[in-house]
Amino acid sequence: MNKGVKRNSKTIYFDNAATTPVDPRVFEAMKPYLGKEYGNPSSIYSLGRSAKQAVSEARGRVAKVLNADPEEIYFTGSGTEADNWALKGIAFANRSRGRHIITTQIEHHAVLHAAEFLEGQGFKVTYLPVDKKGFIKIGDFKKSIRKDTILASVMFANNEIGTLEPVSEIGKICRQKGIYFHTDAVQAIGHASVDVKKMNIDLLSLSGHKFNGPKGVGSLYIRKGVRIEPFIHGGGQERRMRAGTENTAGIVGLGKAIELAARDMERKIKRVRSLRNAALRGILEAIPDVIVNGDLNKRLPGNLNVSFKYVEGESILLMLDKLGVAASTGSACTSGSLEPSHVLLALGLGHADSHGSLRLSFGEQNTRKEVIYLLKVLPGIIEKLRKMSPLRENKGRR
Repeated sequence: MNKGVKRNSKTIYFDNAATTPVDPRVFEAMKPYLGKEYGNPSSIYSLGRSAKQAVSEARGRVAKVLNADPEEIYFTGSGTEADNWALKGIAFANRSRGRHIITTQIEHHAVLHAAEFLEGQGFKVTYLPVDKKGFIKIGDFKKSIRKDTILASVMFANNEIGTLEPVSEIGKICRQKGIYFHTDAVQAIGHASVDVKKMNIDLLSLSGHKFNGPKGVGSLYIRKGVRIEPFIHGGGQERRMRAGTENTAGIVGLGKAIELAARDMERKIKRVRSLRNAALRGILEAIPDVIVNGDLNKRLPGNLNVSFKYVEGESILLMLDKLGVAASTGSACTSGSLEPSHVLLALGLGHADSHGSLRLSFGEQNTRKEVIYLLKVLPGIIEKLRKMSPLRENKGRR
């Protein structure tokens, strides 16, 4: 396998859907608030007022990108926290109106596990299926609406297969029906146009580290007039909706990162889509028995998810890692699980093919030379694993 191929001295990173490197400009913006500008934004003296102003400016940057008002932006510790707040906050604040929630089978576990928790609290949840490309059907969505439906949560873009769901259509239906609409847009920011007003979005979750910002900071957009419970009780931070001393440096970083992501989006989309397409062409030309997961048109530009028949995804990752390539078999949050991807199973893939998946997610720092290296080493890896695979030996007996 890979005779003559040397391990790459520098890790080639094709897992940008898991996290992204912090942009140097973002780091520079954060540095003062990790040093001399250490004030608490709740303090009234000058050091505190300076920190408060920095938080306010970051809030404005997030609002501008989403086409929201600054007072509709609330900072959180992560996208997961934002998802949990959206579902639980809406459910508990509106249970007198109804106890039914609609979501999909392919949501991030932050939404799915929050929904499961709410089922234990007496709420009813409909988990909509998707077609073989990963899209929910608008007809199914309409049929799932009940008189007691209070919330729909449908992700903007899927973290594993990159599918872009029909968010605008769903938002329009929800607004007409008087149902709150939440979308997990963690993967979408910087990769797709987002407009909360035009799309009739009531709540939107995002996370800084997905668009070259820092980890440990996210945001929840909450439209004015939405009835929602506070998520963390304590002090008066975030207008008494999310208590806790603000992560000033992280918030500043998120604000700078989202500003840069929006400004550079069109150029970045063109670049990463080109790399993604080159990788896909090379894989399909060099390796037989490959399944492309998801749709290639209505999809995040840098996302590629393929399944290699008769092999196991974890083995692919380990062998790629030995050769200096970082990738994923699915979402980063479940990379330690032995269970097949719930997203791929929802598309209709069997357990074996789901286990053989590889997710490559490209970022602006990636190069065509890196893609060429990937295409040089990957066919040999798949060939070697298939020679050892009992699944291939049983191919003719099925």
